[in-house]
Amino acid sequence: MLSQLLAHGHDIRALSLMRGAAPLHCMAASAGYEQRRNEVYSWDGMKRGTAPFLVIQHTTLGEGRLDYAGTRHRLTPGKTMLVTMPHAHRYWLDRGGEWEYFWLLLNGREALRLAREILDSAGPVLEPTRLQVDRLATACLELLTMADPSPGIASNAAYAAMTSLHDAVFGSRLPPERPLPPGIARVLAYVDANIGEKLPIDRLAGIAEMSRAHFVRSFALAVGAAPSEHVLERRLERVERLLLATEMGVGEIAAATGFADGNYMAKVLRRRRGMTPLELRAAGRATSGG
Repeated sequence: MLSQLLAHGHDIRALSLMRGAAPLHCMAASAGYEQRRNEVYSWDGMKRGTAPFLVIQHTTLGEGRLDYAGTRHRLTPGKTMLVTMPHAHRYWLDRGGEWEYFWLLLNGREALRLAREILDSAGPVLEPTRLQVDRLATACLELLTMADPSPGIASNAAYAAMTSLHDAVFGSRLPPERPLPPGIARVLAYVDANIGEKLPIDRLAGIAEMSRAHFVRSFALAVGAAPSEHVLERRLERVERLLLATEMGVGEIAAATGFADGNYMAKVLRRRRGMTPLELRAAGRATSGG
């Protein structure tokens, strides 16, 4: 429970686990409970290595900031940040500020799959219920305090953390408070169904039955990103899935995801994810066993 984690106090632990013969695909690598005050604290999602992983960070006191693909967020008490690496984001503490939080660093194919589903649906900042926060805190406390955890035990804690966030986003049977406008919903569905085609703004505005200027404003307000940014991110997400789940060549993947050619796709992927296609494929498969 959260109260027990707070009573445990500030702590950080990195796990050193042997890779098993049967890989586990949702694995905890480290966990911590920290306080930052009047200091330089900033993490750039493009400068944390090339191996894919994710961070769950829940604010208990103070305030942090997150810039996620150009959208700013305030990380106040009760809010949980979920980000994957490599990715174009940065989170930091403002000068003179205070930020207290607990966190988990996870890797593995299943952890990243769940993270992508959550990010696609709700974005990088969540507000879990008290019970869901307790589940997150329990996973963090177990990783900080258990003696000589086995891969299975560490994976169990990691999976508990991810499923608590999954419940926060998908567990409610209530309708969303702010449903997407029908035109924007049509565009999102069209983009996903036609990701390999050209998707100019004028065509998307026509599908939404809006003028170009009104569509761009409405889309950004509803989705939290400009139409062109959303399309590019969806293309890159499809590229990542195809690289990890298939043996398709770079040129084939470029053609299937709407890029002009493999060289251009590789250039964009390196700029946005910090890796070439083959580096991403190799890194993803190397970490798929935790």
